[in-house]
Amino acid sequence: MNTITRLADRAMAQKPKTAGARDINSMSSNRPIKVIAVTGGKGGVGKTNMSVNLSIALAEMQRRVILMDADLGLANVDVLLGLQAKHTLADVLDGSMSLREVMLNGPGGIKIVPASSGVQQMTQLSPQEHASLINAFSEVSDQLDILMIDTAAGISDTVISFVQAAQEAIIVVCDEPSSITDAYALIKLLNAEHGVFRFRVIANMTRSTQEGINLFNKLNSVCDRFLDASLQYLGHVPFDENVRKAVQKRQPLMTFAPRSKAALSIRAMAQKIDQWPVQTTARGHLEFFLERLLQSASVSGY
Repeated sequence: MNTITRLADRAMAQKPKTAGARDINSMSSNRPIKVIAVTGGKGGVGKTNMSVNLSIALAEMQRRVILMDADLGLANVDVLLGLQAKHTLADVLDGSMSLREVMLNGPGGIKIVPASSGVQQMTQLSPQEHASLINAFSEVSDQLDILMIDTAAGISDTVISFVQAAQEAIIVVCDEPSSITDAYALIKLLNAEHGVFRFRVIANMTRSTQEGINLFNKLNSVCDRFLDASLQYLGHVPFDENVRKAVQKRQPLMTFAPRSKAALSIRAMAQKIDQWPVQTTARGHLEFFLERLLQSASVSGY
């Protein structure tokens, strides 16, 4: 049993056995929360940049946004923004800190839940540790409209769990063979083995509007031929030198160059996201996401 598991078990044992159920049930009276996972199949497609800047664009629309860095072993959201995370999700799981205490104030009014970096155990959370997350998120559900999940790259069990549990899955893809192939592999796995049927697609670093549409059509045609999945085109982000400059300055594009071509495209996509219907069934509540996360962890056996 690893150290994090022992600490999480101890933290859970200190709580009344009914605490988790009570916290989850108390969330059901709150208005539904949108839970969106941003993923991409491979690294280097701009997934984290997209998560950060979509979150800020939604916050500009007076939405209360929490961005969770779900790359649990190689955290990069705080690094991208030049923030210093003294405490992370690992401290929440070992019971030493609350989620509210580890959250960072991010640019544009968003809140950021930082993950650990270089802690291998964080990539293999047990069901008990996911249960700890349920208790942790219950305390902030009343001040949240959108939970944005920036997943790791690849098709690990952790990535699958987060995407499967979210209400919406955004796939970021570039016009490169490896990006398209890896995006298809991720969609296939989620669809065929985990029952995820709807995917929103962002074409990133495009040279024209038509290139974005063509890229989506490539991915959509192969998915339509071989999978029982629905792909919906969210939009494209044009190649923009301001994106690279913002990363070098460790600033989000939305504040570094708010009127740039890429920023305007991201803002337009955020407006579409804001118009997505908020589900009023159990699936529309934060506890559904967390319960699904716990269930998928149990099935995966990690």
